[in-house]
Amino acid sequence: MKIGIMGYGNLGKGIECAIKQNPDMELAAVFSRRNPETVKILTEGVKVYPAEDALKMKDQIDVLILCGGSATDLPVQTPEYAKYFNVVDSFDTHARIPEHFANVDAAAKENGNIAVISCGWDPGMFSLNRLYANCILPQGRDYTFWGKGVSQGHSDAIRRVEGVADGKQYTIPVESALEKVRNGENPDLTTREKHIRECFVVAKEGADKAKIEQEIKSMPNYFADYDTTVHFITEEELQRDHKGIPHGGFVIRSGKTGWNEENSHIIEYSLKLDSNPEFTASVIIACARAAYRMKKEGMAGCKTIFDIAPAYMSPLSGEELRAHML
Repeated sequence: MKIGIMGYGNLGKGIECAIKQNPDMELAAVFSRRNPETVKILTEGVKVYPAEDALKMKDQIDVLILCGGSATDLPVQTPEYAKYFNVVDSFDTHARIPEHFANVDAAAKENGNIAVISCGWDPGMFSLNRLYANCILPQGRDYTFWGKGVSQGHSDAIRRVEGVADGKQYTIPVESALEKVRNGENPDLTTREKHIRECFVVAKEGADKAKIEQEIKSMPNYFADYDTTVHFITEEELQRDHKGIPHGGFVIRSGKTGWNEENSHIIEYSLKLDSNPEFTASVIIACARAAYRMKKEGMAGCKTIFDIAPAYMSPLSGEELRAHML
């Protein structure tokens, strides 16, 4: 499979590393909005091209991975590139997924391509585990906790606020809420009671910090529904103390079985990630394999992790999967 990467930030570099670990794939090209001469990639012999040159190479790329941000890039890029390529994105604004799906589905179907959206770990692997748990325990309740870790989407949203030079956002579960869920207490938890959001912001010189803080705290879909703390720090402090991009979290379903629902069960799926973008990239690459296979079978349109049979994501044959994984 020949893979193209659109955008070479943390996620794009993660995609490049994931391709190296998958022998049935190779990197065909990297596309960037930056000057290609300033973008240094890890793979020898592969070129970096201006983003606008992507369409010239549509016959040389089996799947194009879109590595832009969910706030402003992907709502425009994914429907546009789905006209010309099989594409995969990691769109993670949960509230806007139905709208994004509809836009991408129309573009992909019209042109006979496959587009897989919202791949990663949430949405993505966490979504899948929520679905499985709901199917298995129909009488029950779902709980999702994220962190502690750096959210790329929320950090990207911070950096787009006027007056912000750089920034990172940490999502932190409220420990008392997590324990109540694990104990099977089935608490009613508001969004605010489950997570804290902590922001570390480098302001541009002369920027209005009070205005920046207010804009961050009132941002819909990102911060408005949470207890959010904004710390203003220097660029040096950001690089020294907040260099890594760890993350993780928990998906828990508490359910009942039995004629009188007398027995309780807890399903818990957890992730502890050293690198959020590299893990997200690894999920995306597995979904790219699925997109390639679905296109070969004549499918078209937008797909999510729910629409992909697990076997499509594996490099192993059906015989190998049944012999070693089942």
